[in-house]
Amino acid sequence: MALSTILFLILFIGLLLLWGCPASRGCLPPGPWPLPFLGNVLQMDQKGLLKSFQALREKYGDVFTIYLGSRPAVILWGYEAMKEALVDQAEAFSGRGHIAIIDPVFQGTGAYLDPHFLFNAITANIVCSIVFGERFNYQDPRLLQLLHLLNEIFIILCSFYTQVFEIFPGILKHFSGTHTRLYSMIEEVKDFITENMERHQKMLDPSGPKDFIDSFLLRMDKERLDPESEFHQKNLVHTVLSLFFAGTETSSSTLCFGFLLLLKNPDVLEKVQAEIDRVIGAHRLPALEDRAKMPYTDAVIHEIQRFSDLVPVGVPHSVTKDTHFRGYYLPKGITVYPVLSSALQDPRHFEKPNTFYPGHFLDAQGNFRKPEVFIPFSMGKRLCLGESLARSELFLFLTTLLQNFSLGSPKAPEDIDLSPRENGLGRPPPFFQVRFLPRRGGGGQEEA
Repeated sequence: MALSTILFLILFIGLLLLWGCPASRGCLPPGPWPLPFLGNVLQMDQKGLLKSFQALREKYGDVFTIYLGSRPAVILWGYEAMKEALVDQAEAFSGRGHIAIIDPVFQGTGAYLDPHFLFNAITANIVCSIVFGERFNYQDPRLLQLLHLLNEIFIILCSFYTQVFEIFPGILKHFSGTHTRLYSMIEEVKDFITENMERHQKMLDPSGPKDFIDSFLLRMDKERLDPESEFHQKNLVHTVLSLFFAGTETSSSTLCFGFLLLLKNPDVLEKVQAEIDRVIGAHRLPALEDRAKMPYTDAVIHEIQRFSDLVPVGVPHSVTKDTHFRGYYLPKGITVYPVLSSALQDPRHFEKPNTFYPGHFLDAQGNFRKPEVFIPFSMGKRLCLGESLARSELFLFLTTLLQNFSLGSPKAPEDIDLSPRENGLGRPPPFFQVRFLPRRGGGGQEEA
C-alpha cells in the first residue's frame, strides 16, 4: 500500500512537472513555474497585479511570462520594452487583448460635496453631445442612472475580483458572482444606447448628419450589401459603449485626483491660480490657445496624470502574428500587458517618482517639457483615440473652475489620504469632499 502511494505521488509530481513546462510555451520569455489549471496564482500579491508584476520583474527582467490560470501572458515593464513592442513592432502588437470579465459583452467588436458626480456628469455630457447630438439636464433621471451604471462598472473593473476573474475565467463564468451583476449593468447601458439609436433611425436626415450615430447609420446603409462590413448595429452599440467607458470615468477620475492633489498641495494651487490670473484674467473664459502660455498649469495637469497612474497595468494587447521579440518567440494571439506604471514611475526619468512634483515637466527656465516616457494614454497603434479630447477637457475644466473658485477641505493638507479605492487594473480615486469658494479679485466675483 505504501509503495503504491509513493509511486502515485511520483507519477503525480511528474505530471505536474510536464504541465508546468508546456511544449506550447516554446521560447516565451522566462517566468515563474505555473501550476496545473492554477497558473501562477501563488505568485500573485494580494495587493494586486501591479505589485505582483513588480516583484516578478525584479527576478525575471523587463519582459517575462506569467500564467493567468492556463493562459500565458507576456508582461512588458519599462518604457524601453513597451516602445520596442508597441511602436517599433506596432503592427505585430496591435491586436486587442482579452479582458476576461468583459469579453462576453463586446464579443470581439468593435456646503462640502463629493465632486465625483459633478466631474462624471460634465464628461459624460460631452460624450453624449458627440454621440447623440444632445446634452442632458444634470437632474435628468436618464443621465443620473447612466452615471450610476458607469461608475459601478468602473469600480468592478478595478476590483480584486476582476483580477481573480482574469486568472480563472473558464471556471468563474459558470457561477453567479460580481461578473453577473456587471453584465446586467452593461446591458442597461446598451439598452440606453439602443433606444437613442432607434430614435436616430426614425429622424435620420441623410443630407445633414448631426452626430456620431447619424454618421454611423449612413455608413451602415451605404455598406448594407457588404457581408464583410464592420458597420452594423452590434458594432455601433459596442463602439458607443466603448466611448462611454473610455471617455467618462477616466477623465472624471483624473479630475477628482487632480483636485484632491491640489487640496493636499496648496502651494501648487496658489501658483496655478496666479498663472491663470496673469494669462487669462477674470473677464473671459479660458481657451485652448492659452495652454501654450501657461507652462506651470500644463505641468501640473501632466503631473496629475502621472501621479494618479489611473490605469497602471494598461489595456492588454495581443500579437497579430507569430513574432520574435528580444530573442523570444511570441505565438500569434498571446496576450501582452504593457505596464504603463513602470514608465510613469520610472526614477531614471522622474526625479521624485513617488511624489507629486510638477517640476517633472518643467526645464530649468520654467518652460514646459514632456518626457517621452509620459504615456498615460499608452502608445503605438492602440493609443487611446480620446487623448486629445481628454487633454482638452482637463485643461478647460481645471482652469475654468480655478479661475472662479478657491478650494476648501474639511481636512488639513497633511491629513488628506491619496490612497485609491481599488488598486487593480485601475486606480479610482478615494472619496473626498471639497468646497468651492467664489474667489475675490482673480475670478472677478465676490464671495457669496
